[in-house]
Amino acid sequence: LSSDYVPASPLQAVFLLWGQGRIDLPLGARLVSTNPAAAVGLDDRGRLAPGLRADLVRVRPHLDAPSAQHPTGAPVPVVRGVWREGSRVA
Repeated sequence: LSSDYVPASPLQAVFLLWGQGRIDLPLGARLVSTNPAAAVGLDDRGRLAPGLRADLVRVRPHLDAPSAQHPTGAPVPVVRGVWREGSRVA
């Protein structure tokens, strides 16, 4: 799930809070996947489990290039792969 104004902002928020040491990444993943899906009744997504859609975005924190850092200095997420319904699409 994403916001309607800046689609990547929930993911960026997770990495900002992680970079500040305020949350760990598993909690961040739940905050932007499991919880929003459950809130709007999308029971077939938001988690990785047998029988669910298996939508997945693989990211890593970009820690090296200053040009890719958040203004606060927090790590910026870099998308490394996208899967939809279990098939890689990007």
